[in-house]
Amino acid sequence: MKNIPTVKIGIIAVSRDCFPIELSVRRRAAIVSAFKAGYADELYECPIAVENEKDMLAAVADVTAAGCNALAVFLGNFGPETPETLIAQRFHGPCMFAAAAEGDGDLIDGRGDAYCGMLNCSYNLGMRGIPAHIPEYPVGCAEDIADMIARFIPVARAIIGVKNLKIITFGPRPQDFFACNAPISGLYELGVEVQENSELDLLVSYKAHEGDERIPAVCADMAAEMGEGCYYPDLLPRMAQFELTLLDWAEQNLGARKYVAFANKCWPAFPETFGFEPCYVNSRLASRGIPVACEVDIYGALSEYIGACITGDAVTLLDINNTVPKSLYDAMIARVYPYALTDTFMGFHCGNTPSCKLCPDRAVKYQLIQHRLLEPAGSDPDFTRGTLEGDIAPSDITFYRLQCGIDGVLRSYIAQGEVLPVPTGSFGGIGVFAISEMGRFYRHVLIEGRFPHHGAVAFYHCGAALFDVFRFLGVSNIAYNQPKSLPYPTENPFAK
Repeated sequence: MKNIPTVKIGIIAVSRDCFPIELSVRRRAAIVSAFKAGYADELYECPIAVENEKDMLAAVADVTAAGCNALAVFLGNFGPETPETLIAQRFHGPCMFAAAAEGDGDLIDGRGDAYCGMLNCSYNLGMRGIPAHIPEYPVGCAEDIADMIARFIPVARAIIGVKNLKIITFGPRPQDFFACNAPISGLYELGVEVQENSELDLLVSYKAHEGDERIPAVCADMAAEMGEGCYYPDLLPRMAQFELTLLDWAEQNLGARKYVAFANKCWPAFPETFGFEPCYVNSRLASRGIPVACEVDIYGALSEYIGACITGDAVTLLDINNTVPKSLYDAMIARVYPYALTDTFMGFHCGNTPSCKLCPDRAVKYQLIQHRLLEPAGSDPDFTRGTLEGDIAPSDITFYRLQCGIDGVLRSYIAQGEVLPVPTGSFGGIGVFAISEMGRFYRHVLIEGRFPHHGAVAFYHCGAALFDVFRFLGVSNIAYNQPKSLPYPTENPFAK
């Protein structure tokens, strides 16, 4: 199933009636030309320049009929404050606003004053309570505006996805992982639907898929993905049956929504009941843009999905797990990379990270901790098999999370860094992460902000887009790893 929106963006030019409409029309055409020259995406040019409310209705109808699901509203001159903001109110998708810089050489009949008009536009958006994206510096020439539109597309894709998302859960959130518990009211504030189910519902559906004629093809695909010697042949049918169960459940339960993510209970009862660990299957779905968050982490699933929409690539969910041993730091990181020991940590989970984000020696293995807990001492692993293990491949990363706190308020964090090419010598899907000023961020954002142990990971530096998405969604508390020159409000100025 296709689980990430395709954005078709349109541009509507607006014009204040005391300025030449030709100015907006000409500048709009220049933006479309610049966009086509620089980007592969389509930019639909609405032929109606909006001067009044009737124009607004006609323009919105035009872009809707053209199949647009996101808009760039362009102030080619000062712009009409009411009609231009009503475009965003009437249109069914996310809108950005940008304004023309002067550049035609004529500051008499060719001056548009859009620099001024953008202020009034923002004021009117605020008065009407209309969410909209305004770039960091929203005024520019045709090439500048084209670049702004291109940067808005992944933001729009995430917003469209969230507004059409259903998160499906199986099982109660685990007793010993209260951090995975969070008020679901925040989901409804964001426009996300949630469907909570019992693990028994999942088990019944899984049993109904026994003997499914599609299982051999899924087994063959799993074997081809992993390569010989990197999986348990006898385990493939069970895992393939489970993969089909989740995909069918998603298709049959989307309801009025278009996109889906899962947040499933994966231990302690799951492996013994189903006969395997679900991690590898979870990783396969995540690689297709269908996140499956561990331990019924609903906001973890939401965070992953946002990252998948922004990057168009696989993401993962990891524990902010353990410190890097000083011996390993001294041997392989110090004097090689510009990070202090406290800038580093290990991100880990049992085996849900997609194989495309792991080092080549990755393999389907067994969950060591669950094996200790659930299977006889000294026995070969049986139903605790099914994790996808290996060191996470070196990459730029963004570690982030959107969370509804214990007070019912949405908050988030974003931190960019990298996975270092340092062997972990450990088990699970794990990597050595480096984020500048991680020690202070850990204390004054993650701990002080009461964030849970799970963080979503995108394998690019995409903090700017994430920040814009969170802002658009109305999240006012967006924390980041601040430099030493900018202390956190809770940071002790006297501490050494």
